Amino acid sequence: MRELRNWALVCFLLFIPQLAGAPRNTWIATWAASPQPTAPNPRKPLLNIEDQTVRERVRVSIGGAQICLRFSNEYGSAPLLIGSATVGVSADPASVRPGSIQTVTFGGRNSVTIPAGAPVLSDPVAFPVASGAEISISLYFPKRVATPTLHALALKRAVVSQHGDYTRAEKIEAAAASESLILVSAVLVPAQPSQRLVVAFGDSVTDGDGSTVEADHNWPSDLIRRLGKTPEGSKVGVVNEGIVGNRLLNDCFIASAGCFGVSALARFDRDALAVPGVTHIVLLEGINDIGFPGAKLGGGYLADPADVRAPEELIDAYRQLISRAHAHGVKLIGATISPFEGVDVPGYYSESKEAVRQTVNKWIRTSDSFDGVIDFDAVLRDPEHPSRLFPRFASEDHLHPNDAGYQAMADAIDVTFFK
Repeated sequence: MRELRNWALVCFLLFIPQLAGAPRNTWIATWAASPQPTAPNPRKPLLNIEDQTVRERVRVSIGGAQICLRFSNEYGSAPLLIGSATVGVSADPASVRPGSIQTVTFGGRNSVTIPAGAPVLSDPVAFPVASGAEISISLYFPKRVATPTLHALALKRAVVSQHGDYTRAEKIEAAAASESLILVSAVLVPAQPSQRLVVAFGDSVTDGDGSTVEADHNWPSDLIRRLGKTPEGSKVGVVNEGIVGNRLLNDCFIASAGCFGVSALARFDRDALAVPGVTHIVLLEGINDIGFPGAKLGGGYLADPADVRAPEELIDAYRQLISRAHAHGVKLIGATISPFEGVDVPGYYSESKEAVRQTVNKWIRTSDSFDGVIDFDAVLRDPEHPSRLFPRFASEDHLHPNDAGYQAMADAIDVTFFK
């Protein structure tokens, strides 16, 4: 009887894997962009799409034999229909390499309706990508897209077709162009053992404002190329979750400029902790909390002049993000806030705001609260005028770095943080 019971137990244990089914892939993000809402604007092509195809491009950080795409209707006010979708190897903004187009499906179907407020993941696509490869994603929208979810600062040109489905065309004759992204918010590849993922989480200095369009010269992209030259390069992915104008503590929406995104505290779970494969986050946020109050853009205030933030408020926000990251077993690396005297937005800089920046930066450097510190302030400041950007690293607005400045930021990062 005992032998019979033992044999029954062995048979049950052997049967468990069959109940569970075949092992499934674990995925890791190789590219990402934070979803943003937008204001209606009849002059912007991506806000006036109907029976048209959009072809946009992304550059991955780590490679894989398959990809999976995430599309976002998280700020849509109505369900959104993707009539068809394809991927291809990019040749230029409008073209893909001959023979490279692959169909993207959703539950085996070529089209999908995304509910308002929701994202959707595609089926895996047998589309091998190499580290650093640029891919084209083509989306056909049969119906009018009233309130699309965008990423405003893509720094790559997307093309919008004449009327019709051109997702399988090797070249699209562009009716319009945009430097924003519509819908696509992540590209995933199958994860490999020992891979790590760095999420660059921040504002416009992470998003890459001030860098050259089509050059992939924001600091996360520069870091990808730097890591690619190391023996560990294929094991560390980097994705950029920066948003122009983003703040730690407050959402920001300006009628004339659109949405700068919900606050870092509000979007941290979605745009950092929920990114598949995340192991490390580099946090560069706070400059707009300091600079926005009383600053004027387009005749209106970026933030109420009375909404001045004390250093302790920013520090409390950092502590909260550190705790939330550690609760998920993710390391959070803090970055100091770069100088901004001389910025061309009236009211953005003042000596009192500079004092707040200095106090916050001192805490970042000395508190021992982060899992590591990157001193971007020390890299970018003018040694003879520390409240300003070093002229060689400054873009025309004196707020954002130029290509050389972003490269200096990437070069200053201690990559042993990511081991």
